[in-house]
Amino acid sequence: MRTGIHFVNFTLPDQPASLATVLSATARAAEEGGCSTFTLMDHWFQMEQFATSQDPMLEGYTSLGFLAGQTQQMTLGLLVTGVTYRHPGLLAKIVTTLDVVSGGRAQLGIGAAWYEREHLGLGVPFPPLGERFERLEETLQICLQMWSDDDGPYEGAHYRLAETICSPPPVQQPRPRILVGGSGERKTLLLVARYADACNLFAPDPAVVAHKLEVLDRHCDAEGRDPSAIQRTILGFGDPLDDVDAFVASMEGYAKLGIDLVEVMPPGPDPAAWASRLGESVVPRLAELGPS
Repeated sequence: MRTGIHFVNFTLPDQPASLATVLSATARAAEEGGCSTFTLMDHWFQMEQFATSQDPMLEGYTSLGFLAGQTQQMTLGLLVTGVTYRHPGLLAKIVTTLDVVSGGRAQLGIGAAWYEREHLGLGVPFPPLGERFERLEETLQICLQMWSDDDGPYEGAHYRLAETICSPPPVQQPRPRILVGGSGERKTLLLVARYADACNLFAPDPAVVAHKLEVLDRHCDAEGRDPSAIQRTILGFGDPLDDVDAFVASMEGYAKLGIDLVEVMPPGPDPAAWASRLGESVVPRLAELGPS
């Protein structure tokens, strides 16, 4: 099992002046410690479930572009961008740019979006859930077209593009990896099976994740897709360093289900030091875990 860091807490000492230094130091420590992925949230306001909407939050893709120059190996992405946040043609161009400047390390993580307050606060349209899923599928289709040899028009119910030119193309071939985040059985996991290279699931316990993966496998069968072609990832909760043995033991159950990557969140106030300790005590032990 591989380890990733999901950086969510920007309420740090001496911010905002310190944020660039802390963010880059954490990413470098994560990479030096063997983490394979470094992700950020895609929000304009901090989540109220975590802190308050007035707490600091950096724009995601600008921050990833900065981290592309601070790291050499890790995959960089958002977990996950909301489909409502950027026009899909521009989103494909942004992810392509990240892929080029990072030397082929960008991942498109995407979902249906949910944080209504930040949409209303900044005047961004927030359509009903059903429409957001329709837009999500069209956005996936547009990104795939822009990352192909087809630079012609796209005609959908919600988006119409006259030309899907994307020059330069991504460094990764045939394209950047796509991760669809969320656990919804009827729509989200269907879109994973239809379009994505990876899924990301919440992990309250292995039994829940096992059920979600069974649903994903059924969607793959219906779509004519090999389930093994989809990377299975989870977002871990709590601090692994509080009890390393217990955390590794809990991850063993997920690894037996075929979970390939767990992303964990630095609690602060010194995320770089935390990432270094993670690399010393957790990453090597998780690397020994695998499917049964």
